[in-house]
Amino acid sequence: MTSSIPTLIDLTGKSALITGASVGIGRATTILFRQLGASVIAVARNLEQLKSLTEECEKIKTNVNNAGILEKGSILDTNLEQYDRVLGLNLRAQYNITQKAAKYLIEAKGNIVNVSSVNGIRSFPGVLAYNISKSGLDQMTSCVALELASAGVRVNSVNPGVTVTELHLRSGMNNADYEKFLEHSKTTHALGRAGEAKEVANAIAFLASDAASFITGVTLPVDGGRHAMCPR
Repeated sequence: MTSSIPTLIDLTGKSALITGASVGIGRATTILFRQLGASVIAVARNLEQLKSLTEECEKIKTNVNNAGILEKGSILDTNLEQYDRVLGLNLRAQYNITQKAAKYLIEAKGNIVNVSSVNGIRSFPGVLAYNISKSGLDQMTSCVALELASAGVRVNSVNPGVTVTELHLRSGMNNADYEKFLEHSKTTHALGRAGEAKEVANAIAFLASDAASFITGVTLPVDGGRHAMCPR
């Protein structure tokens, strides 16, 4: 007997613009979207890593704002140059892309998924500009969700905890310290481990799919319970 239960996540025939697509969560999302039937425009600064991913599409149905950087610093040592750099890549760029994509998303009755962070909903010391940028992105998610709801466009974000990608290594952390950081993450995440990029990609795909047709304005922790933990 053939099951009548539909496939929960199906992106067949949909087109997606994904930023920060060459590594980490962006790459995992690009691969998953294509596996689920979507055509993808993959955007990143690393052109060599994008050669096997880039594909033109005619109309954008989903905009995944994933590109971003992490830099260390507190109020005592984060100068305005660093602040502008982090906010520029983590928030201003997302604003710019969203604004340019909005008219196409309205035509397509599409959706936006922003890749934020648990740092957007919880406060952590030592990465001040990053925290501010992700809190701002969460606020942008909520506001744009309200502004575009009447046009049938949904806007949500995922808020990962520590995820095994190159983000921390690119921020200047060496391999030995990164391994210690991942080990420590077992105590700061309720599920006892750091996340994998594909796990965040799964949540992004769900929010981008018709299975999430009545979900908008959500900031969804994909963090193994870190947002619910006491700081350690």
